[in-house]
Amino acid sequence: MGRPVAATKKIASDVPDVEPVLATPDYWAEACKHLVKKDRVMKRLIPQFGDAALQTRNDAFTTLARSIVGQQISVKSAQTVWERFVALPRSMKPASVLKLKIDDMRAAGLSARKVDYLVDLAIHFEEGKLHVKDWAAMDDEAIIAELVAIRGIGRWTAEMFLIFYLMRPNVLPLDDPGLITGISQNYFSGELVSRSDAREVAEAWKPWCSVATWYIWRSLDPLPLPADAA
Repeated sequence: MGRPVAATKKIASDVPDVEPVLATPDYWAEACKHLVKKDRVMKRLIPQFGDAALQTRNDAFTTLARSIVGQQISVKSAQTVWERFVALPRSMKPASVLKLKIDDMRAAGLSARKVDYLVDLAIHFEEGKLHVKDWAAMDDEAIIAELVAIRGIGRWTAEMFLIFYLMRPNVLPLDDPGLITGISQNYFSGELVSRSDAREVAEAWKPWCSVATWYIWRSLDPLPLPADAA
């Protein structure tokens, strides 16, 4: 499995407050070549986006915290709340978040439930309940199982984390409405497809389902949130 072209990430609490370097998967060109050869829709889509590619820049804690903040609200509202929240701690580190006052977090626009979720997330990182240093050697399902044990993180969020932070190459997020919509539009003339249909389409994408999913997201107008998060 390919690794990002950036330095190996460390636990959030170990990372200094500097603007991180953008990283693109080193497998991207190989994946695109495979997809163009194996799939008629990818053959049409991929050239439309030139050199654009999946990129990641955030640390693990920030990535997951932002996904919690953005749950069940619009993209615009999520951005506003995130900007207010991120201004509260001295740094976006688990230990700093745990020192925040609940009233201040609520005043930033976070619901009581999301405050609980963010605290639980910070505790998992701060107390070493997540095997961050082992993630590179763990398979996707093992990481998903670890992440969904955190309050407020479900399978979809864990899969987005695999794609956008760990940049795993073969994730197929069948719970993602953007993916289902994109497959419906690009492969079935707009007729809404089932998860089974989507899985069958994705057979031709393996072992690069994450890459194909990214291009499916990019084919939609407006872009769904996961693609915007790249």
